[in-house]
Amino acid sequence: ILSLKPLQAPLRGPLFDSSTLILCSLLACAIITAEPLAMEFDTKTPKSITSDPASFASDSVRQRWPIILTGAIDDVYRAISKTDDVDKQAEGKKIVEQLGNLKYEVQHDRKLSPMVDDGYPDEIAAYNKEVEDLGNPSWLHVPWLFSECYMYRRINTFFQLTKHWRNYDIFARQKIDTFRASRNAVMELASRYKELVEELRANKDVTHDEEAEKLLFSEVFEICLWGNATDLSLLTNLTYEDVQTLQGSAARKAAEKNILINDLPASYEILKNARADGQEERRVDLVLDNAGFELYVDLVLAGFLLASGLATRVVLRPKSMPWFVSDVLPSDFTALLNAISNPKAFFETQTEDEQLQGKTPEPVSDKEAQDLVFVFQEWANLHAEGQLIMRPNRYWTAGGSFWRLPHEAPELLDDLKGADLVIFKGDLNYRKLTGDAHWDTTTPFQEALGPMGKGSGINVLSLRTCKADVVVGLPAGKDEELKKTDGGGGDSGARKWAWHGKWAVVCLSQGS
Repeated sequence: ILSLKPLQAPLRGPLFDSSTLILCSLLACAIITAEPLAMEFDTKTPKSITSDPASFASDSVRQRWPIILTGAIDDVYRAISKTDDVDKQAEGKKIVEQLGNLKYEVQHDRKLSPMVDDGYPDEIAAYNKEVEDLGNPSWLHVPWLFSECYMYRRINTFFQLTKHWRNYDIFARQKIDTFRASRNAVMELASRYKELVEELRANKDVTHDEEAEKLLFSEVFEICLWGNATDLSLLTNLTYEDVQTLQGSAARKAAEKNILINDLPASYEILKNARADGQEERRVDLVLDNAGFELYVDLVLAGFLLASGLATRVVLRPKSMPWFVSDVLPSDFTALLNAISNPKAFFETQTEDEQLQGKTPEPVSDKEAQDLVFVFQEWANLHAEGQLIMRPNRYWTAGGSFWRLPHEAPELLDDLKGADLVIFKGDLNYRKLTGDAHWDTTTPFQEALGPMGKGSGINVLSLRTCKADVVVGLPAGKDEELKKTDGGGGDSGARKWAWHGKWAVVCLSQGS
């Protein structure tokens, strides 16, 4: 309205009669009440960006992502070589070309381009809108969390827009190979888990020992925390019979020194009290992270919670598309169960690499096979009885932080409120919970969760080995102390101690 003609006088007179002012008011209201930008729900604390030379974001976009894309290209090439279908080969070659172009864009700091609708128009529109709202940024000058999600979502469009590759997981081979490589740990944990479940079933008097149960709770959760490190030093006393010795376990104390925040005791109280109150359904949700051995350990945790009565149902929440290389898909759950249902066939079959190297896998002993089949039958029964269920949701692969979840996915929020405890596994979930922002490290965890914290109706427990810059809830001076350790970052300004998974945090927000 103001641009209709130049203003030569104050804002009154014929140009601004009463009807015009009413129209102006209506237009202003329309602008104010329009759908807000998704970013408006984010924390106002500055986010981690790829242009910050002192951040792990900078290292990721310059070093890690090109390597990941190269691996994806190699995987598709291998798959192409195994098919005689001419149409599938042609589609595969196009995917390779698209992956190569994406790698070039990342390495040469090109702008993030709009994605093509792959059958999920709302998702694609949200990503494209955010690219636009960010000012069409380039790869080396963009919020880290969004750009990393964008990369994996865009990769998925390459496959979704084909006939023969729609359900192909470029990371599946890598995930199952890491599980196979964890063979010794898989066998050992199967044996311990079998002993534990049988003891719980026997209902010995010691199972009513609260201190023993509390220690065992911490033991299993800490194995789950360090699961991707396949560190079996924690497994020394995974039975009630010897659980009292855990307090003196050197391995346990050594591992606990690297847990900077440990809210497991308070988490145990939540589930213990729900059971003591006679609550009919006691539900624990696991927002999953990595497949392979880590998923195996997550299932051990789920089995323990159900066998002990600390939970009556465990809901597993996987991703719905190949994501951040190793994240769990429903198909990974199936692949894992298939592997342990017939352990001799799985572990004794040569991999492609073993065939090339002329290596023969060690045979699986009868006891090892029996232990794993027991584990398979346990989990299959729990799944069949509805105690162990998988509930995917496409929101887990959205581009923003969980600060947006109450606005963007209210039905998912309501579903999460039905759990007594929601466990978020891994570094990415921690980054999403905290907005991947430059919080002061002394900021309380609950505050950094924003709308997912106080008053959210959700008890959030984050199990995270640190592999990114954002860390909250630390005592004053701890960050500075850790920076002074070997490789911790020193005077560079970089928080390098938090980049490589040596340190961990177990943080609880009681929002329910």
